[in-house]
Amino acid sequence: MTVPALLRHPWTVFLGRRGLRLLVSLALVLTASFAMIRLIPGDPVRAALGVDAAPDLVAARRHALGLDMPFPAQYRQYLGGLLHGDLGTSLVTGAPVAELVRTRLPATLEIAGLAFLTALAVALPGGLLAAVRTRDGRRPRTELAFTTVTAGLTGVPDFVLAAGLTALLAVGLQLFPVAGAAGLASLVLPVLALSLTPTAVLLRIVRVEALKVLDEDYLRTARSKRLSAARRYLRHAAPNMASATLTVAGSLLPALIAGTVLVEKVFAWPGIGSAMAQSVVAQDYPVVQAMVLVLGTTVLLAGLLVDVLLALLDPRSAIREM
Repeated sequence: MTVPALLRHPWTVFLGRRGLRLLVSLALVLTASFAMIRLIPGDPVRAALGVDAAPDLVAARRHALGLDMPFPAQYRQYLGGLLHGDLGTSLVTGAPVAELVRTRLPATLEIAGLAFLTALAVALPGGLLAAVRTRDGRRPRTELAFTTVTAGLTGVPDFVLAAGLTALLAVGLQLFPVAGAAGLASLVLPVLALSLTPTAVLLRIVRVEALKVLDEDYLRTARSKRLSAARRYLRHAAPNMASATLTVAGSLLPALIAGTVLVEKVFAWPGIGSAMAQSVVAQDYPVVQAMVLVLGTTVLLAGLLVDVLLALLDPRSAIREM
């Protein structure tokens, strides 16, 4: 394939546009992460040194950190540091922020990734089963119970679910650790708290999509050929629901990753979310900037991965690029 033909190939165009959109979004996240913390009233240096710190000491510290420079100059300095892999130094602990990210990011990705996979693993078969059992108006009580439970879960905030799960399963039944990262058992409650709401949303979406697919002609043909139920549903119905399910799942990723901030705080999970919550209170500019940037970048990269998976499932989507 010649170079001009390669450049015009649908996949090249698709990846080029997605890559450009990713770069623009990253620039917006980077700028927002830098500006948002500076809009919070208060002096981070005074907060770090204490209210009784001498004015000369506060001024010297602000100068050393570059906080006495104009906003554009601070931004240029911040960008220059990022280009060299420098995320800054914590105002509170004096530790490099890059080291904090390196040690805490895996813990956040662990519970967020497991929560996302849990939602998909439960919603795909669960929504399909609900559609099979309730199609054509059958089992109205089952349908009512399904819609009531899933609608209720979609409206409950993550931190409320976290507190409820802690009270029931950790304190009441003592099945899992209350907090901390102490083995596989300590993963259960944070992952449940993060995954219940997206699972409920996906269950509803999968059921609706499955009801549409079950009325298609090729499913009727499969039934007329007396194919087994497992073959009809798993081989013919499930693949045709995958695109819609992944699209919705991708749209839920930002809320799921953002939910790690509160869930990690509730369960004392040693991830980026809990570190960011503490740093916001302390007005630790470099830490908050880095955490927002890392979480935002994670969301964008995950969204790009979902888009590529959708294009692989339906190659025509690379041609009809938005």
